[in-house]
Amino acid sequence: MSDTKTTSPVPAAAAHATHAGCGCGVAAAQVGAADHGAPEGRKAVSVDPEIKAGNINRLRRIEGQVRGLQRMVEEDRYCADILMQIASVQEALRAVGRELMRNHLRHCAAKAIRAGTEEEAEAMYNEILDLVYRLGR
Repeated sequence: MSDTKTTSPVPAAAAHATHAGCGCGVAAAQVGAADHGAPEGRKAVSVDPEIKAGNINRLRRIEGQVRGLQRMVEEDRYCADILMQIASVQEALRAVGRELMRNHLRHCAAKAIRAGTEEEAEAMYNEILDLVYRLGR
């Protein structure tokens, strides 16, 4: 079991409601601070080490792709080629996002919904809906 930071912000609806801790171990005081990004102390409940390593490798490749995009722009490369590379980076980021969402649902959300209070479960449902909405745009 390895811990990693989650990247999911608490949705506005949940932040303005009763501040309930989630399965990720966020204290009620931290939830309110999460409106504009995750506070430093938030950790995933559990992360499979192989998935974490895969995500880190993907993100390193993406970092290289973005540097390549910068070079393409600096070199005045053909616009359509740059746009195709941008689409490739976006899909790679979506793949990392899907893995993180899978982990969040499997571990963090499941724990909050199973072991938490009704308020904590409701806050997690709101968080998940907000994430699905934001990722679907």
